[in-house]
Amino acid sequence: MDAGTTGAIGAVGPFEADQPMPPVIAPLAGRTLAVGKSTDLMLRPGEVVLSFDDGPRVGKTRAILDALDAYGVKGVFFMVGQSALANPKIVQEVALRGHAIGTHTHDHGDLSELTRPEALAAIAKGEQEVAAALAPIGLHPDPFFRFPYLSSTSFLRASLALEDRVIFGVQIDSSDYWDSTPAEVLNRTLARLDAAGGGIILFHDTHERTVAMLPDFLKALAERGYEVVSVVPTSDALFDRPLQVADSGFLRGGY
Repeated sequence: MDAGTTGAIGAVGPFEADQPMPPVIAPLAGRTLAVGKSTDLMLRPGEVVLSFDDGPRVGKTRAILDALDAYGVKGVFFMVGQSALANPKIVQEVALRGHAIGTHTHDHGDLSELTRPEALAAIAKGEQEVAAALAPIGLHPDPFFRFPYLSSTSFLRASLALEDRVIFGVQIDSSDYWDSTPAEVLNRTLARLDAAGGGIILFHDTHERTVAMLPDFLKALAERGYEVVSVVPTSDALFDRPLQVADSGFLRGGY
């Protein structure tokens, strides 16, 4: 297989024989959106992007994949580097089943509390770790990034933009990290989505409550007429170079 970013491939690979995909239940898949910068993340009314942070997680991420496959839709998985290194086979399966893989730093620290060089190093290390998990299948992560806790600085946002990383925000936060039942996560997320009319939805593939509610959530999306947009990078050329973390002129301010 030629090297490339994860979001640019279809659901093919060695996992097909071991884990047959369930049939598509209802039409829900929308268009594919090619993104090269954050301003390209423009959704139409009724469109959503499904995103999952903090994984991969044994016993949960694969169940999330099965639910998405049942509706023929793709998500974006923002992976923590140390979790990716601990679970490389799951990382590879996410990619081979056709989903985009972004990064979420090495250890999910709050980057706004670090010095500038420390924060950039944490971002770069996370990219390197996810890339190492994907390397055995000839792929690398997409140039997509989300700040842990959505906590950013203007310096970090500018630095990532200069390195052609696409920063993802959130329009609908499921708050699935709260102590909630699956039904509460479902109803809360649908209420917030209906109020917003569409947007990027934040889930976490680390909670059993999210795994339990996702099939009902996807069913509700289809019933309400929403469409799930697949996000892919416009180019994978940027991963020919690493994120710059050296003491460049841009970093001499200290923090």
